[in-house]
Amino acid sequence: MEAFLQNPIGEIVNLLWSTPMIVFCLGVGLLFTILTKFVQVRLFGDMIKQLFSGKASSAGVSSFQALSISLSGRVGTGNIAGTATAIAMGGPGAVFWMWMIAFIGSASAFIESTLAQVYKTKQEGEYRGGPAYYIEKGIGWKWYGIIFAFAALLAMSLLMPGLQANAIGSGLNNAFGINKQIIAVTLVIVIGLIIFGGVKRIASVAQFVVPFMAVAYILVSLFIIILNITELPAVFGLIFRSAFAVDSAFGGIVGAAIAWGVKRGIFSNEAGQGTGPHAAAAAEVSHPAKQGLVQAFSVYIDTILVCSATAFMILFTGSYNVVDPENEGQFLRNNLGDAVEAGPAYTQAAVESVIPGFGAGFVGIALLFFAFTTIMAYYYIAETNVAYLMRGRSNKIPMFILKVVLLMATYFGVVRTTQVAWDLGDVGLGIMVWLNLIALLLLAKPALAVLKDYDEQRKQGLDPTFNPEKLGIKNAEFWTEEYKKDDDRAS
Repeated sequence: MEAFLQNPIGEIVNLLWSTPMIVFCLGVGLLFTILTKFVQVRLFGDMIKQLFSGKASSAGVSSFQALSISLSGRVGTGNIAGTATAIAMGGPGAVFWMWMIAFIGSASAFIESTLAQVYKTKQEGEYRGGPAYYIEKGIGWKWYGIIFAFAALLAMSLLMPGLQANAIGSGLNNAFGINKQIIAVTLVIVIGLIIFGGVKRIASVAQFVVPFMAVAYILVSLFIIILNITELPAVFGLIFRSAFAVDSAFGGIVGAAIAWGVKRGIFSNEAGQGTGPHAAAAAEVSHPAKQGLVQAFSVYIDTILVCSATAFMILFTGSYNVVDPENEGQFLRNNLGDAVEAGPAYTQAAVESVIPGFGAGFVGIALLFFAFTTIMAYYYIAETNVAYLMRGRSNKIPMFILKVVLLMATYFGVVRTTQVAWDLGDVGLGIMVWLNLIALLLLAKPALAVLKDYDEQRKQGLDPTFNPEKLGIKNAEFWTEEYKKDDDRAS
């Protein structure tokens, strides 16, 4: 009780991200990997194909735009600061566990995004969907859907935007010395202009910014890797030895490696968190599994590519510290000195060591783009949950309040301390993950039926279309109506 009174937010984080949560996340991902017969491997080609299929409509966005919106949420502070923090707290072995949760988590991402498509609806001329919708329609627990919607609102509008904004402020202040108050005000103005424009403007910005920033970041990491290519076997060896407790320096913190790898991996790729399904539901596709595959692929882009780029830059250049969990203030490895805080500074130091005068600025700008688009995605997710809660009623005032709250959280996020920002973000993440993974387990049957239907149509050489009545799936009214329309056109 004394610890809780001294640091209530930190104690809530410890409770939400205790060993049961880590086991639960890994267990659910592994279960879905087995039940889908390794969908993330056997349908990899379809993932690529579906990226560029489908077109935007007056009600929905294209598959690629939906991918861009979800990637704008996934590719953010977690890829730079989160990866560095995982290494600082769990050692190099944490990188392996980030890869592992991404691989098995992509099956969870497939399940949740497929369900979002199955149970989506059309509200005020736009497609809406996500965990709250599939919980109510699929399980029949409206009360649970309402709980998730409120949890998502709390996380996406108040708890998590501040972390992204904090990373922008820290990165630009470290790189260019820009006053954080100026950064905060500018950020609020620009984000305000975009979120008041609605999902179409968010999608338009995301589909341009996300690919550009990800490619630029990966190219810089490849340049650093090529310059240090002879160190590749040693770095991989260090990661795997540390992950399985056989490294002399980091073998004693394998528990921390697993915990921080899973926690920061999920924070980065959001597989199972319930964020990706909101964008997935907005896509215009002919079969729910198509967008499920696209969203599963987005997990690979986020963690296997972007997070790995950060990890390799840090480990190849030795630009990291690893704290000693048994002795406060001590380090198992101290390469950067006590004054360097775990986070963007590790990545900035890594690039700076290879390209002097470039690293701090480049990482600061990358953080600006990464975190900026993530805040946009957070708004879209929060907006969708307001739409869910206000169905049948005017939502203009709640939507306006949402925008104001998110912009305030963004402003204060820039100026608050980094540790408080991370703790609040971890609380928001943990609440959503717990609620969503339970729902996914209860809805595994219809999701697997949809995947089986997709597989069978592919084997017949067909472009899969979806008829929920054929599969015995109830409350998928949107698809029932669409299938009847297609049937009428064919006749």
